[in-house]
Amino acid sequence: MKKEEILKKVELLLQYYKEGKLGGEIMPEDKNPYLPLDSLENYLYFTLPMALNYQRNSYTLWESALNTYKDEETTFVFNPKECLKKPFSEVQKALTKYKVALQKEKQTEIWLSLCETFVTLFDGDIRKLFVQLGNDVNKIRDFIQKENKKRFPYLSGTKICNYWLYVIWQYTDRKYKNIECLTVAPDTHVCRSTYKLGLITEEEYHASNVQEITIKRWQELLKNSSYKPIDVHTPLWLWSRNGFIELE
Repeated sequence: MKKEEILKKVELLLQYYKEGKLGGEIMPEDKNPYLPLDSLENYLYFTLPMALNYQRNSYTLWESALNTYKDEETTFVFNPKECLKKPFSEVQKALTKYKVALQKEKQTEIWLSLCETFVTLFDGDIRKLFVQLGNDVNKIRDFIQKENKKRFPYLSGTKICNYWLYVIWQYTDRKYKNIECLTVAPDTHVCRSTYKLGLITEEEYHASNVQEITIKRWQELLKNSSYKPIDVHTPLWLWSRNGFIELE
């Protein structure tokens, strides 16, 4: 399919999204305690559960996160310093009470590893990461995905890192220096929609590096257009999740 034809379909997709035809009035992350946008608590709320958002229902994850935050017995897990003071078994019990953690050993370890990273590098304040790197999307991604990959388990993944940066942009007061560098977050739905639009081939869709291919194709398609890759992320996600309504 030609670039012009795909762009026309993308414009229709964005139009349908704005008109509410793709659903999505309530997004998974809307399940949150509505903390002050600039508060550390808000940043941590939208960061720690993100690392456990792997091959699971996003709506269920964020509902679990909200229940965990609201419970006086379990809310401590969103405070890295407090978390690290507790025995492993207590953190595990808190994370599994409302099923934030589904793999109780592995995902508790991931959570604690991130807490350790935040305390060691930023004195527990994840906002310092953005400030130190000048709110530059590329520098932040490089810091997490290349320079300190092991310190950010799962959060450093191709899909999750991009989506986390998008969620921080949407649900906190953070303003990026170069929002145009934020790519689509190539999860299952986004890759499926990309294939449906004809932007990747069937062979590429089934390739092990489909996430990298998907990111690259959207960057190429939207270069010199009036759209940024991140503009299409949510419409693509909803289009796939709701069964690909016809674009006509």
